[in-house]
Amino acid sequence: QVRLVESGGGLVQPGGSLRLSCAASGIIFSIYAMGWYRQAPGKQRELVAVISSGGSTNYADSLKGRFTISRDNAKNTVYLQMNSLRPEDTAVYYCNAERIITYWGQGTQVTVSS
Repeated sequence: QVRLVESGGGLVQPGGSLRLSCAASGIIFSIYAMGWYRQAPGKQRELVAVISSGGSTNYADSLKGRFTISRDNAKNTVYLQMNSLRPEDTAVYYCNAERIITYWGQGTQVTVSS
């Protein structure tokens, strides 16, 4: 059974930082591209960042320079470091694993508010 479990969300003040983690099980993690997406209330889910099995990264243009995706294949975990957070970053953040079939986690809430 494939499981993707996100953690690390929470409430943070504007300008603060959070690091999200997504632990995967049930897949050969190292051969999957991993991604982070987010969905704000009333909006469609959107890409945040992806990292290929080889470590290549791609980001939403609006997030470049503030967010960093990384992976640790030994821990079957993908991370999203989020810096200089803004209220508009408030959303549920989801990780996914993609290789022919796409798997999704349940999401973790990130709220940026003073």
